[in-house]
Amino acid sequence: MSAAETAIPDCPAPLRPAHRDGNVLRWLAAYTASLIGDSVYFVALAWSAQKVAGPSEVGLVMAAGAFPRALLMLGGGVAADRFGVRRIVLGSDAVRCVLILAAAAGVAVTAPAVWILVALALAFGAVDALFVPAVGALPPRITGPDQLARVTGMRTLSMRISQISGPPLGGLAMGLGGASAAFAVAGALFALSLPLLLTVRLRPPGPPDADHAAHVQRGGADAGDAAAPVPTSAWQDLISGLRYIRGHRLIGPLIAVLAISELGLTGTLNVGMVLLNGERGWGPSGYGWIISGFGAGATAGAILITVVGRLPRAGLTLAGTLLAGCAGAATIALVPTLPLAVAVALPVGLAMGICGTLANSLVQTASDPLYLGRVTSVVMLTSVGLAPLSYPVVGAAIGAWGAAPVFVGCGMFGTLGVAVALVCGAVRRAELPRHRSAQR
Repeated sequence: MSAAETAIPDCPAPLRPAHRDGNVLRWLAAYTASLIGDSVYFVALAWSAQKVAGPSEVGLVMAAGAFPRALLMLGGGVAADRFGVRRIVLGSDAVRCVLILAAAAGVAVTAPAVWILVALALAFGAVDALFVPAVGALPPRITGPDQLARVTGMRTLSMRISQISGPPLGGLAMGLGGASAAFAVAGALFALSLPLLLTVRLRPPGPPDADHAAHVQRGGADAGDAAAPVPTSAWQDLISGLRYIRGHRLIGPLIAVLAISELGLTGTLNVGMVLLNGERGWGPSGYGWIISGFGAGATAGAILITVVGRLPRAGLTLAGTLLAGCAGAATIALVPTLPLAVAVALPVGLAMGICGTLANSLVQTASDPLYLGRVTSVVMLTSVGLAPLSYPVVGAAIGAWGAAPVFVGCGMFGTLGVAVALVCGAVRRAELPRHRSAQR
């Protein structure tokens, strides 16, 4: 832990639920502003590319940022643990702000070349690889373990708000002032998040968990972390973090469940849904209705977790909701009409929203504070790094066999994650911490 971070005043244990805690709400406002800024940035980047390049170059520009983000994500987790999440979050957000405002100024002067847009996307993706693990590791440092599920639900709501409001705001800025105005709006949103983040108080890191203590007693590679830390290289920190995840009785299996479900369902629900709508003749509007159904269900799940805060038998609930999500995702390709497909999408979104919230809450609750950045980076890598690998596979499979068998097959693949959750006793018996009885 960095000296700069340990000097931050301790944040006392919250006496209110997270959704009434001003410290959490300031973090949430900063996170929401940053996410909306991300959405506006992508709109500006896409339209800037469309004006100066053909379709293939537009795809190249839009995909460019994903490569450094995936390649450097694990390094971002190491940086968060080595230098402190506060320093990395503030520094990377400031760099993103300067980068996008510089792009706004450049676009205002001259039409950007494709290589400039690619360079911008690469740089933004590299900085995102630092920002994403660090900001994802913040919740355990701003609230108590009994409120983590609630904070995770609030974070999901923030994502949904950004998905709804970001693109229209970017489009409005483009219409009024072109790409330069859209980039400027994105930069302003990043700038808005900085003072909010500066006011967020961090709790002192909690004690190491039982798995970490056992690993130290066995003389593991990170045994020195239990007493006086010994200097290590970034590579050693990375290997130590991966060993920690692999040896943890709960975190390792949970990340495996997340990775399997992402590989099985993400490509199906993104690329596959576009091709299904084309195959059925439902068109773009049909696609929009189905995606809206997913979003509405996921939002309802996030609201449920935010209000309730804790679901009993979290491990079994996670497995049950994942099974329901896999079954629903397979069923969508079998229903004959668009209204039925939308009706199926609603409970699928609800189930997957609850499943994802529970899984992330359990991972963050169980993580040793010394490894939280690295654990978060691996979790994020499953969605931004591994999941897109299924896109071309799903597209080729639907081209060869049609949508229905591929949707069913992907749903069955996703149930392997259910099997992992049920076979692993630690996941099956996992529980979230109970709320404090004293709420003053």
